[in-house]
Amino acid sequence: MKIVAYHRVSTARQGQSGLGLQAQVEAIEAFAHARNAELVGSFTEVESGKDDHRPELGKALHLAKVTGSVLVIAKLDRLSRNAAFLLTLRDSGVKFIAADMPDANDLTVGIMALVAQQEREAISKRTREALKAAKARGTKLGNPNGAAALRRAGKGNKASVEVHKKNADEHARNLAPVVEQLRTEGYRSLGALAAALNDRGMLTPRGGRWHKSSVKNLLLRLKTTR
Repeated sequence: MKIVAYHRVSTARQGQSGLGLQAQVEAIEAFAHARNAELVGSFTEVESGKDDHRPELGKALHLAKVTGSVLVIAKLDRLSRNAAFLLTLRDSGVKFIAADMPDANDLTVGIMALVAQQEREAISKRTREALKAAKARGTKLGNPNGAAALRRAGKGNKASVEVHKKNADEHARNLAPVVEQLRTEGYRSLGALAAALNDRGMLTPRGGRWHKSSVKNLLLRLKTTR
């Protein structure tokens, strides 16, 4: 098995300092050792995660194609969290593997890419709509104590709870296939699931990182929303 390694760091400063790069290199080296693979080339991109124009990735794909190699990355989010870009790459004719998900198939990658994209867009949309509604009500934006004051006063609490519940239920349904795949791969404990969801760029309903408590809530919702 021949492989081409692709690493990505987000800023020029990280590229110079090696922050995050060493971990990616070690992950791919471990994968290559486990598969007894031959490394035919290695490329490092210094780009923003939102920028799909990546010359080093283009070179890596070309080398993989002409040598019949597999493109290997450390983590799925090292390529992009943009679904259209990831799916285009999937259909480019070059086989690629994420070291953290070596057994993922095209369907798995497609689902995760679409979920990541959908959740990012949904969070952005909910934020815009909430700000627009607050402005229409005459609420002064930018007050960090505003929400806390409303909660203490008990104003609007019922509507807020209903909106939050609806969003959380929808979020849980979107993540159901991801959780199912992770369990199939052996991620069973709350801590392991939280780490895996964070590694794959999945967000909580509030757009944050996963912890044991939030994963527990997610699993409870999956039982009640199916």
